[in-house]
Amino acid sequence: MLRCSGLSNARFPFFLENDTWPAEAHFRAVQVKAIEGVFSKEQKKEVVKKLTDAMVAIEGEALRPYTVVIFEETASGGWGVGGNALTTEDVKALAAGAK
Repeated sequence: MLRCSGLSNARFPFFLENDTWPAEAHFRAVQVKAIEGVFSKEQKKEVVKKLTDAMVAIEGEALRPYTVVIFEETASGGWGVGGNALTTEDVKALAAGAK
């Protein structure tokens, strides 16, 4: 699942420690939800980079520092599609068949 939204920096107080970012800045958040164990650490880094690049391509390079990608994982079997719970193994089998 992928969701994008604009967020006030009040939701990300740890960013306020950097004095170069204006207090009125609005961060762009891209939220990715996936079943745990499907993506490797390297794949997650690639997802974060490519989604950031995609948002910057749309909104402009000046917004790169304000683009936040949140990658959340759901427990295997904790995600249902069409009335069926999907496991990590199910998703990996689907991906293998798509190659």
